[in-house]
Amino acid sequence: MVVGLTSATAWGKTDDERRAGAAQVLTWTAGDPIDRYLTFPTTAVAGATTIVFENSTATGNTTGMPHTLTFDVSDPEYNNDVPLNILANPSDASGGKHSVEVTLTPGRYLFKCTIPGHGQMQGILTVTEDGGGDDTTAPETSAQVTGDRNADGAYIGQATVAIGANDEGSGVEKVEYALGADGPWQPYTAPVVVDQVGAHVLRYRATDKAGNTAAEKSAEFTVAAPPTDDTTAPETSATVSGEKDAEGNYLDMATVTVTASDTGSGVNTIEYAVGDGAWQPYTAPVMVHEAGAHTVRYKATDKAGNAAAEKSVAFTVVTPPDPDTTAPVTAASVAGTRNSDGAYITSATVTLSAADTESGVEKIEYSLDSGPYLAYTTPVIVDRVGHHTVRYRATDKAGNTAEAKSVSFSVAEGGGVPAPNCPEFDERLTVIVGSVDTGVPNRMTSSRCTINELIEDEKDWSSHALFLKHVDTVVDRLLTDGVIDAREHRKIYRAAKQSGIGKPGQTEGYRDLFDGTQSTFSQWQHVGGGKFGLTADGAMTSSTTVPGMGMLWFPQRSYGDFSLKLQWRDDAPGTGNANGGVFVRFPYVHDNPEESRPEWVAIKYGHEIQVLDRPDGDMYKTGSVYGFDRVGLAGAGVTPKGTWNDYEIRVEGQHYSVFRNGKLINEFDNTGGQVFQPPRSDDPGTDGRRYASGYIGLQVHGTTDVISYRNIRVKEL
Repeated sequence: MVVGLTSATAWGKTDDERRAGAAQVLTWTAGDPIDRYLTFPTTAVAGATTIVFENSTATGNTTGMPHTLTFDVSDPEYNNDVPLNILANPSDASGGKHSVEVTLTPGRYLFKCTIPGHGQMQGILTVTEDGGGDDTTAPETSAQVTGDRNADGAYIGQATVAIGANDEGSGVEKVEYALGADGPWQPYTAPVVVDQVGAHVLRYRATDKAGNTAAEKSAEFTVAAPPTDDTTAPETSATVSGEKDAEGNYLDMATVTVTASDTGSGVNTIEYAVGDGAWQPYTAPVMVHEAGAHTVRYKATDKAGNAAAEKSVAFTVVTPPDPDTTAPVTAASVAGTRNSDGAYITSATVTLSAADTESGVEKIEYSLDSGPYLAYTTPVIVDRVGHHTVRYRATDKAGNTAEAKSVSFSVAEGGGVPAPNCPEFDERLTVIVGSVDTGVPNRMTSSRCTINELIEDEKDWSSHALFLKHVDTVVDRLLTDGVIDAREHRKIYRAAKQSGIGKPGQTEGYRDLFDGTQSTFSQWQHVGGGKFGLTADGAMTSSTTVPGMGMLWFPQRSYGDFSLKLQWRDDAPGTGNANGGVFVRFPYVHDNPEESRPEWVAIKYGHEIQVLDRPDGDMYKTGSVYGFDRVGLAGAGVTPKGTWNDYEIRVEGQHYSVFRNGKLINEFDNTGGQVFQPPRSDDPGTDGRRYASGYIGLQVHGTTDVISYRNIRVKEL
């Protein structure tokens, strides 16, 4: 019931007449205040009730402001059976006084004003049982069985049982029934139809609102099968289900499901027995938990009295073995011809093995020179001159993964097979063209170069058409060689078109800021604490011995709109994760008020693009614009420690785009004034926009936040 603007005349009764028909009257009043009712009830008893709502000059409304009295029916925490909504104002036809009859039930009602701007004009009405007065008499109950009967008084085909209950005191609260001498009690809502052939007992009872329960009664009757010429017994079957071990035994539990069908008179009863136990009515699948060999027998009878022959199913239940919590044991060996320095001439062959005596080995994986983990299927041949590290691990069928181990060695030039002459070095897990990830595995080809290396998307192409022609030639050859299939051919070529490589505005090549050599490393300058060093594998890695927070920056020139590409790797010791970042668009470090703390120039005047895969700690994860635009761990994505990650930071105007491994993980517009609190309370904010151009730097947090960077390139946009 929803009540709007209502007067006594509209209801056809006076207020006094309505109140006379209700057990209680509850009154709400309102006036000038818009944040509270002037008076309102907080308690009531269940039953018929007259609700009066008055918002008039008599109750103190001098402004003519309308108010409502609304019972909220949208919150499941409160009663929702009285959807009351009364609008009243001093100038309406009833002078702002309205009333309505409702029936309240035990519980709580939330009432409030629904006119916007009324603040906390609300409250709670708690309704309790009225106790039924002096009602100590249980309801009167009766049952009537109906249906067609034969000469013996049995009901033919089915019997219908209707239960009645009456209580002149507090009223009937509920009626219940149960089939059989020990069947469960169920709520009675409609006449009960019983169509199973045989003798039956239906028990029933009722309870009133004062809590008085009538004594249990019962109705006894017999259902007989209708006349039929059915002489065929039901068809029966049984299935056993559950988790099984290798020998076919059921682990911990077996579930037996019995079915029966009869196209003649219909199935009357299904029975089962476990082992030599007694026959029991089948009402639901039978679950057997006890360990050992078992037999479940079953049979069925139709309504014409035809009984199916007894059948059985046999099975064995066993206790599950203790779970496998032990990881596989792994080993690696390196083979090849070695020179006097111990380096392998031309190539080294790495053979991996793993053993697991419990659930068995599921897979072996390896990572070459901190690249992504790949599936190990055959010995790995490493033929690139230089120092190499192969990390390896194995996982068993129970999901236990062995701690990664590593083997290191060097490959020297020799007179054998030369190292592959690949146009680029790119061992990422999937084929990525520009910034478009195809999802196609970055497989090794017959030339011993990866697909990514043959695509040459880092080359300075003079036109988009020329780049597409090159890609088409490469993927055609790979399709012919069986390296990719037709679907993957289409995906790579489509990614090349989407990349826009070679189009006007993208013809400028990337400039190497650090290519792994000492000559480019020496162009960078360190300020503040910590330290970076050049490693043998062509990376800049932060120190594990020099403490403090600092920055390595490129002072040769500043950049406005640009695309910065680099790779970073989390090399934090132990189980921790490195915390680092890439600084962009900060002013010249040595001509600044913060020169006494030069590492803070980038923090306070530039933007830090965060690097942090740690599940706890700082809320700003990889890809965040620190202090301005937060990316959570789920949005950043995570790769295993020791894995090289591709990072592209595109800055165009005040629009920042951050790509990780070819996937866009954050976009940030810093054009209108700061949306979020600055990262430091003394951050100047630079007019909410920061600088339109500036320098590039790499952050180091300390000796435990070890992080490496390589292949740092920039292209002005």
